[in-house]
Amino acid sequence: MILSLENKVAVVTGGGSGIGKAIALLFARQKASVYVLEKNNEAAKATTDEIKNEGGSASSYSVDVSNQVEVIAVMKSIYSTTNRIDILVNSAGIAHIGKLSTTNETDFDRIYNVNVKGTYNCMFAVIQQMTSQKHGVILNLSSVASSLGIPERFAYSMSKGAVASMTFSVAKDYVKEGIRCNCISPGRVHTPFVDGFIKANYPGKEAEMFEKLSKTQPIGRMAKPEEIAFLALYLCSDEASFITGSDYPIDGGFIKLNN
Repeated sequence: MILSLENKVAVVTGGGSGIGKAIALLFARQKASVYVLEKNNEAAKATTDEIKNEGGSASSYSVDVSNQVEVIAVMKSIYSTTNRIDILVNSAGIAHIGKLSTTNETDFDRIYNVNVKGTYNCMFAVIQQMTSQKHGVILNLSSVASSLGIPERFAYSMSKGAVASMTFSVAKDYVKEGIRCNCISPGRVHTPFVDGFIKANYPGKEAEMFEKLSKTQPIGRMAKPEEIAFLALYLCSDEASFITGSDYPIDGGFIKLNN
């Protein structure tokens, strides 16, 4: 089977919803044993239940990725059960609206702790195991916001730029250990988070704002989470064994065609 993940152990953070959920479901369909890490335990269980109902293998852990002690404990628990972690996908993340002057320290720290420190914590927790295995794949979720300025996304852009930079550094430092590290930079993706964000920030103008945000992609719409998941599948598969240290925009032409 092309792009098979059979006999692979895959850890997906933020796997309870949106892009992370789509990745977890697709990886399981490609025969990976999937471990969903998610702060929202009910959401994580819903994903794993869906995987199991389809005949796949999955387990869930409630974990705050910004807490290194929790992350290390969970990774050790997974490793003690499986004796390997082949794939780590860092999809957990949060957003923030604001430019420099409207981003307070609390908001900045919150974004940093989840998006930057959370990605670091998860990579830190698996890197020694992957090194001892002499193989492993790490895929981080960055954003088009790491490549160009987006209005009122100061803290979010900072965090996704850091994710991309960490990706390149890990790829360079561990290439001789057989570890590949890449990142994906999506444009706007239609997820429940987007719907909730629009409802909370633009009450009464939901349809108008959805249309406006959709049209910022030259292709004329937002991505579907499943479309991001298929790129993630390729980059984490053996078919992509020659790819490391790369950032892959998947943005409907947002970066290249809007400039």
